[in-house]
Amino acid sequence: MTISRRRFIELAAACGASLAFRSRLVRASNVSWTERRDLFPEGVASGDPHSDSVILWTRRPPVGNNEARTLALEVAEDANFERVVAHANANVSAKTDWTCRVLAAGLKPRTVYWYRFTDEHGFGSRVGRTITAPATSDARAASFAFVSCQMVPAGSCNAYRRMIWDDEQRSFDDQLGFVLHLGDFVYEVVWYPEDRAQYYARKLRDVVRYPQGDKVRDFHVPSTVADYRALYRSYLSDPDLQDARARWPFVCMWDNHEFSWKGWQSQQDFSGVRPAQTRKVAANQAWFEYQPARVIKPNPDLNVFDAPAVNDAPLTKFDDYGLGLEAGNLAAINSLKIYRTLRYGRNVELILTDNRSFRSESVMQRQDAVAFQSQNHPYVYSENAVNILDAGRAYNNGKPPETIRFNNRDLPNFRKGEPPQSMLGREQKNWFMKALGASSATWKLWGNSVGMIDWRIDFQNLPDGVGPKWPDEGYGTITIDDWAAYRHERAEILNFIRAQGISGVAAICGDRHAFEAGLVSASPGSLESVIPEFITGSISAPGLFEGAEYSLAKDHPLRAIYLYQPANGAALQPAFNFSMMHGVRASLALQRTGDLKQALAERNAQLAPNLSFVDVGGHGYSIVKAERDHLEVEFVCIPRPLQRSVTPDGGPVTYRLTHRVDRWSANIRPKLQRTKVEGSLPL
Repeated sequence: MTISRRRFIELAAACGASLAFRSRLVRASNVSWTERRDLFPEGVASGDPHSDSVILWTRRPPVGNNEARTLALEVAEDANFERVVAHANANVSAKTDWTCRVLAAGLKPRTVYWYRFTDEHGFGSRVGRTITAPATSDARAASFAFVSCQMVPAGSCNAYRRMIWDDEQRSFDDQLGFVLHLGDFVYEVVWYPEDRAQYYARKLRDVVRYPQGDKVRDFHVPSTVADYRALYRSYLSDPDLQDARARWPFVCMWDNHEFSWKGWQSQQDFSGVRPAQTRKVAANQAWFEYQPARVIKPNPDLNVFDAPAVNDAPLTKFDDYGLGLEAGNLAAINSLKIYRTLRYGRNVELILTDNRSFRSESVMQRQDAVAFQSQNHPYVYSENAVNILDAGRAYNNGKPPETIRFNNRDLPNFRKGEPPQSMLGREQKNWFMKALGASSATWKLWGNSVGMIDWRIDFQNLPDGVGPKWPDEGYGTITIDDWAAYRHERAEILNFIRAQGISGVAAICGDRHAFEAGLVSASPGSLESVIPEFITGSISAPGLFEGAEYSLAKDHPLRAIYLYQPANGAALQPAFNFSMMHGVRASLALQRTGDLKQALAERNAQLAPNLSFVDVGGHGYSIVKAERDHLEVEFVCIPRPLQRSVTPDGGPVTYRLTHRVDRWSANIRPKLQRTKVEGSLPL
């Protein structure tokens, strides 16, 4: 279907961009262009590719006495700009922090284009490369990468350098079409070196300073739009991240750190909830200015985000989905809606959800829930308590218990009269289910910033005399603020997919700072799997393995459950992986004997029947290849990125691991196969 120029003007306005429409005349550039990367310090970027258009971005701030007000954009079919197919002029100003967004439209499907910006003085940005999406009828394989969790002050972006290097070796048909960033593009929690010199064993880099900001304990957080803008600028100074944005279009979602660490809706949580409507608006504005994406904001003015006037006020009234009805809260969270779909050929439709802005307050992070965590079993909560507290008044078909047994006490069920938790909220959940049912793509890929599969520990199976007794009769659970703690709504969505017979749904996730592959069921431990899930390791943020390595005492009686130290003095390994896959008795046996076969003889087969792989120490990225009959996901794991690699390839690869799921019919359960392993897999 051909879209008219007038319609593209409307689309450009809707996503806050100027318009560059493809000309019928293809010509050589007549712009006087001299590359000056110093005047475009954050580089260039493109985002949200469609088969006929893509959003292009740059920032041109005043540098010294050199100021610009107008940028000329050129889009070409070649890197030398001998075949320019579209051009436009766009304004930059302090109102948008000197950022610029242009919708390049009328383009050909599945085509590489080159673009550059030039100011009125003839000074130009670096040249960017972008790729349009395939046409909806294009049945060829579609490939893209997905990433999350880059903490620039505490680590390096070697994963992007490796991604670029590998992609350059491939033929065009096998190259990546885009990069899906599932959130934590920035980390708003910043330690200044004078307050903390290192994070675990990582020396912290002094790359972020807030013009204003707040100090909370020993870290700093942004408080104004100027602070959030400074955060993005500091991250985009990273050369490898900047090169990746110049090579591929990015499709970006946010997770929590784009706003606030344990934030929900427009509220922050630093040892207690505090209202932060003004900060949520500021965070949304900076995200809009620095991420080229087809998102919805109330004002359709080109380029400009008009911040609604809000005050920081507590939330006192909620709907049945936990949505705070205070007017400022609603204005803040609706100031930018980023949940959306993106069609990519016949085989892929991305369905992207915002898992933070509309969620109810995380029950397990409330002070009342602390009683259900064992202080003697690090990182672990009672799974039984999570089930009951999450469902609230809906538990047990509307008959929740008055108390919950834990640690030899009957503790009050403080959620017995409250509605179930919601991750998506009513409006977004209805949109999501409708999008799933309406999609005609072979693969409906849920761009899901947080994971779904339960990470469980069977501490109830600890042998007598081995460490403190687990104060519960059932399993422990590790993740308490993602879908594994929003179980009632997770089950509702999975049951909908199963009842409607929607096949080809797979979740691709971030947030957990781990690689993981498995099958998701509506209830923990069930073999009635509904969809496959793939989680990518972090670009650089530390994971559970690193946290335990530097936080868990060497004489802790349960250390072998978390960390495995080979008797020969070899490198420490993440027993966490082994414990979640096979159980605590298997990990204890491994530490005792050093023999994998003996350890597996003591495994708990009921613990994680749907978990195929987990690595809580992995960093890197993942690649999706979607074809008509199957979906492949490759994990590319690199060493802990403490320092930037000095080699063009981004440094060594620890392992590559590929899982495949064949397309299944509505009455069949999906099955995962491990199809390729290169390098050394972790424990």
